[in-house]
Amino acid sequence: MLKKAIFLAFTAAALLAPPAIASADEDGVKTFKKRCSSCHATEAGKHKTGPSLAGVFGRKAGTAEGYSKYKGLDGSDIVWDEDSLDGWLADPKKFIGKTTTMSFKLKKEDEREAVIKYLKGL
Repeated sequence: MLKKAIFLAFTAAALLAPPAIASADEDGVKTFKKRCSSCHATEAGKHKTGPSLAGVFGRKAGTAEGYSKYKGLDGSDIVWDEDSLDGWLADPKKFIGKTTTMSFKLKKEDEREAVIKYLKGL
């Protein structure tokens, strides 16, 4: 009886987990579309006002192939990961200590976390 109860508990947890993950991903997509997509694409090589963010994780800042309009990040030693993206999204100018064309901030931590998770999955 105890084994059956444990099995049912794990099964229920497994069935409930995917919607939570999907919801987090949906939050990232929604926030990205609302706050980022007017300047950034997620398709490799497709640049807008800002560079494509496809493959941004692990990439050195200011080095998106085919994008040359960097202001403030060109020659940077920053490599994009959770911490660097969080600092950048929270306040780009403060993060790099100089002028950049990135003109907005994601002040809400949950929005930054959702966007970072989304970008990490690209």
